[in-house]
Order: sequence, then C-alpha cells, then structure tokens
Amino acid sequence: MNQITAPDSFLTLHYRIATREGEELVSTFGLSPATLQLGSGQLAEGLERCLLGLREGERRVFDLKPEEAFGFANPALLERIALSALPEGIALQENALVEFTTPEGRSFSGFLRELTATHGLFDFNHPLAGKTIRFEAHILSVL
Repeated sequence: MNQITAPDSFLTLHYRIATREGEELVSTFGLSPATLQLGSGQLAEGLERCLLGLREGERRVFDLKPEEAFGFANPALLERIALSALPEGIALQENALVEFTTPEGRSFSGFLRELTATHGLFDFNHPLAGKTIRFEAHILSVL
C-alpha cells in the first residue's frame, strides 16, 4: 500500500471538515472523491500535515485547534468600507458573503458583519479562523 510521504504528493481521498460539535461544513463523502496535489493550496497547510504518513485505505479523524488548522482571526482583516466606495449593484445583506474583484481580475470574499446606512463592516478572515475543527480523511489512493 502506498503511503503519503512527500509534501507534494498526488492523492485521491474523501474528506470532511466539521466543527468540534459535529456540524458538517464541507464533505466529499457521498460525492465524488477529491484528487489533489499537496502543497498546491487546495487544502489548508494544517490539514495537509495531517495526511502525511497515511496509507491507502486508511481513515482517520483529527481534532485541530485554530493554530493547527485555519489560524486565529486577525483583527486587521476587519475593514469598515463606505458604501459609496463599493461597486454599484452589489447586493448587501448582513451575515452574507460578498464577492469582490480586484482591478487585476482576482476574486476574494468578505463576510458582511455589520451594515449601516453609510458603511459596511467586512471580515476578510477565513470563515473557520479561530475555530477548533474536526478533519476526517479516507485515503483512497496515493499516485
């Protein structure tokens, strides 16, 4: 059985990310498995570290503290933006994810935490920053 030994390994797996309380956030179980290359940014570094050393057919569950998974929320990534500075036609609703596009055409998202008549408070942290998560992986093949 092949083992994941390199930080740039190609592999096919099923995985689930859930809160510590068991609320499922992302899962490929019941769907097509994911095929990816470690180190390519498809999974967070902390999740990839969990996979190193696992063998084909192995299934494991990891409980990861924030610093082991998506890090802590960074207060510098909270930004109050004037509504007049936002693109026209953008739909704004509190507790919604808003997609932004840079002049270079890159996309990024911010969570609208608070909305007033003149400003929006956007959180550009990863949605799982500061959370302890449960990561389950079932390795199907190591290529």
